[in-house]
Amino acid sequence: MEHNIYNLVFKVTHAGGSGSCFYLKSCNLFVTNYHVVEGFHSVALHDVNRNPYLARVVLVNAALDIALLSVDHDFSYLPDLTIAAEDSLGIGGKIRVAGYPYGMPFTVTEGTVSAPKQLMNGQYYIQTDAAVNPGNSGGPIFNDHDEIVGITVSKFTDADNMGFGIRVEALRKVLEATDGLDRNTFQVQCESCDELISEPDAYCPSCGEELPEGIFDERHVSPLTEFCESAIEKMGINPILARDGYEAWLFHKGSSEIRIFVCNRAYLFMVAPINLLPKKDVEKVLDYMLSTDFTPYKMGIEGRQIFLMYRIHLSDITEQYEDTIRQNIVDFAFKADEMDNMLVEQFGCEFSAYTKQDA
Repeated sequence: MEHNIYNLVFKVTHAGGSGSCFYLKSCNLFVTNYHVVEGFHSVALHDVNRNPYLARVVLVNAALDIALLSVDHDFSYLPDLTIAAEDSLGIGGKIRVAGYPYGMPFTVTEGTVSAPKQLMNGQYYIQTDAAVNPGNSGGPIFNDHDEIVGITVSKFTDADNMGFGIRVEALRKVLEATDGLDRNTFQVQCESCDELISEPDAYCPSCGEELPEGIFDERHVSPLTEFCESAIEKMGINPILARDGYEAWLFHKGSSEIRIFVCNRAYLFMVAPINLLPKKDVEKVLDYMLSTDFTPYKMGIEGRQIFLMYRIHLSDITEQYEDTIRQNIVDFAFKADEMDNMLVEQFGCEFSAYTKQDA
């Protein structure tokens, strides 16, 4: 790929799930689907190396299903992308879909254009046979010249073996409104007159067009989310950057990767894949793990992977015990960060593939 496309496509995460987006250097903004960020004014973006960035949703057009995101970071080192001409696609043309399907690592799938201008729900889309899955939404579609020909959209769940993309003329319409755009404010673009509206209202103050119901509202998080994120904040981490879906978090504390999630609506789990067993002389580390009391935490092994774990039943998070449990969550992250180095130095273990060794 001529422009190192994998460096320009980011994963979007929040408390509702994940999607994809891509960076346009020409306007210093990220592009994604509106439905990817619907209900959130702040989200996290992750590059191909899993570095997180806090992003503000600064413009949404619900009718076109496009949103623009702004990040306070210098991305000038990234290459620029070219938006293809509107008539550049033909039936049978080769395209590539890039993104993070199902929240997985960066993936590219190839396919052909089945229809360059398919009318659905009153809007024209690109139709392709390239694999498109949840999580690809908001990512770019490239032609064989590495030009953007569309924005992937995977919201058509009844379409088997078909993928769709928003055409570039819709993207251009939104980008035309970015001159003088306030990059610190959430704004809604009116479908009728293209006015940008920053004050919550039911109707466009310019033309009177009715705006989508609730488009200015932010989604409320669950009480469990509030509890877990209060602990994450105590670790010195912005919880928005740690969100990895509904009641799920994934982040690094120092060098150790920390995963927090709910299982079977009954247990809150914390898991840190801290090290790999040494290939030789494993007895010493096994003796240490079996003879040491890690309460309230546990150690486990799967294959060569060593885990530090913490499990608490949701019913135990009561007013009486919540402070203790919150502190256990905080201490878990610090314990994992401490142990991965100790196991390397004292027992010859290897760092896990999930370890952030430059932390």
